[in-house]
This record gives sequence, C-alpha cells and structure tokens, in this order.
Amino acid sequence: MSVTVTGHDPVARVVEVFEHLTPESVQQLGRIYSPDVWFKDPFNDVRGLPQVQRIFSHMFVALDQPRFVVTDIIAVGGQCFLTWNFEFRLKRFDRATLQTIRGSSHLKFTAGGLIEFHRDYWDAAEELYEKLPLLGGLMRWLKRRANQ
Repeated sequence: MSVTVTGHDPVARVVEVFEHLTPESVQQLGRIYSPDVWFKDPFNDVRGLPQVQRIFSHMFVALDQPRFVVTDIIAVGGQCFLTWNFEFRLKRFDRATLQTIRGSSHLKFTAGGLIEFHRDYWDAAEELYEKLPLLGGLMRWLKRRANQ
C-alpha cells in the first residue's frame, strides 16, 4: 500500500528528487541530504554529501538511462522506508534490454528534514550479477548447487 505525502513533507521531496534525478541535479542533493549523511548499499559505505554525490554521478557514467521508480512508502516519525525499482540499460553488454533492480531504502531525517542516514537493501547476486553475461552463468550455477 502506498502512502501519499504532501509537497512540504521531506519524504515527498526525497521521492521527487530520486524519481527525477539527472546528472545535473546530482549537485543539488544537498536539498535532501545532510552534509554528514551516512550512506550504505551493497557496494558503498560512505559518510558525507560529496561521497553520496560521487556515487550518484558515477551511476550516470556507468549506466544508460538510470532512473528510480518509488513503488511504496512507509513513513513514521522521522524516518521512512521506500521500495523502488531501479531501471537502467547496460552500456557494455546488452544495451537493448531494460534492466530492473528491485530494492528498498531506509531513510532517517534530521529535525530539519534532511536525510542523515540512507541504507539501501537489494540482492546484488540476483538483481545484478545474474544478469551479466559471463558472471551470470556462474551465479546461476552456484545458486542451483546451493539449492541441491
């Protein structure tokens, strides 16, 4: 079930920024992140707005047409949990196929409504590695072996 939030709500601002993120707007992430934010995902564990901007900037360099689609929102007090689809095309392998990673984010806000904690949860093996040409075959084989 999705929760509708108002435009003045920090969660609404975050969803708006994530769903309309561009290479140019990465420099404006200070509108939603605190300067000393802690960000963690399967590949990164960083502190500070410049590091978060670096991660999102790299996303646009490494992938074609990356975009987030928020599918559900649970907001309670000074935190929220978002589920999302991250859609993109690979630059080096199968450029024609739209790829999707399904994941979620746990966000905690400062009293001023800025993100001070951002933790992404998604399965890198299933959602990413299995889709890559050589590595994908190995990952699927390992998965079958583990399930025997």
